[in-house]
Amino acid sequence: MSSEIKVPTLPESIADALIVTWHKAEGDPVERDEVLVDIETDKVVLEVPAAEDGVLGKIIEPEGTTVTAHQVIGSIEAGSAAASPAASAAPAATAVSNAAASDDSDGQTSPSVRKLLAEHGLSAADVKGSGKNGRISKEDVEQHINTSKGGSAVAGAATGVAAAASSSGSTPPAPVAGERSERRVPMSRLRSRIAERLLDASQNTAMLTTFNEVNMHAFIEMRKQYKDQFEKSHGIKLGFMSIFLKAATEALKRYPDVNASIDGDDIVYHGFCDIGVAVSSERGLVVPVVRDTEFMSLAQIEKAIAEYADKARTGKLSIEEMTGGTFTVSNGGVFGSLLSTPILNPPQSAILGMHATQARPVAENGEVVIRPMMYVALSYDHRIVDGKGAVGFLKTIKEIVEDPQRLVLDI
Repeated sequence: MSSEIKVPTLPESIADALIVTWHKAEGDPVERDEVLVDIETDKVVLEVPAAEDGVLGKIIEPEGTTVTAHQVIGSIEAGSAAASPAASAAPAATAVSNAAASDDSDGQTSPSVRKLLAEHGLSAADVKGSGKNGRISKEDVEQHINTSKGGSAVAGAATGVAAAASSSGSTPPAPVAGERSERRVPMSRLRSRIAERLLDASQNTAMLTTFNEVNMHAFIEMRKQYKDQFEKSHGIKLGFMSIFLKAATEALKRYPDVNASIDGDDIVYHGFCDIGVAVSSERGLVVPVVRDTEFMSLAQIEKAIAEYADKARTGKLSIEEMTGGTFTVSNGGVFGSLLSTPILNPPQSAILGMHATQARPVAENGEVVIRPMMYVALSYDHRIVDGKGAVGFLKTIKEIVEDPQRLVLDI
């Protein structure tokens, strides 16, 4: 008695997906609701759980295969591993993989990774995984072989390759000292989609960027004064993102063109502020949307951003959470960027770029003083937004952040 493993229903507008990782080999025991395979779409990774207890039967679609919704990709045989013909007749390569996986306590390595670990006498604990939840990829193993323990790691890798080659009757060429290596890996679907959208934005919009600088002194002093009370009252720290999102919200109310988008021959003006926040994840840049920011406090915005950042790190963001923003804020300053020209996120008409805060000499009341300054950039679609509106929008953000009391007074 067997049951089929099928690709789940894919999000709207997504036609196909890619099988990234099988967490079990043929013949491995599985438990109900245990994740069997990761399937990557353009935006999210879908985890396919086991529908029942049993043994993983035939894997119909291996890693790297493009699949569609509801396609059968494998099967589960009812019963225990001992009773399964697949388990008793597993090939030698699978046995080697399972031996290597004995040290992989969380069972998160794929069969190909386990085989590579076994060939080089490594365990999963020896290699630092770069994937979701510390998952180990073949590239992680290869990098560990080439870089860890200096020359001894390279020598160990060469020995492993030589041993594998001797069993097939061929001898690989000896590694050359100082050899320049190259590594070719397929582009992930998310990275491919990001590249496609960025190229589309640069080719199909009249994009222009204007700049300003913000004196962060007043906000930093306010944060120092109230940071303990703020955290005690709201259970979250006060950061820069919330004040900029709140300032952007006020600016969007005053300059509705910046909060609009083009749809065919029409301009759509949005009567709400749904602001996307660019977040870096292991899979690439994702933009979850903080909705209705006009009704949110600084604390509520901080909590929403923290929740999205956690979901991005664990790959738990849903399609709905990344769809439908009217404006975007990107903070390259967390990586040390001093100045940049952010690219639009179509169909939005503008994006705000924040940057690193740096102490610089500025003139105040006829005197030169040192102040924490941040450059800000607004990239906008000149088909909708005029230069005057873009400059005024950025100036509004500057005024609010430099004097946060304006938010209270609504001026």
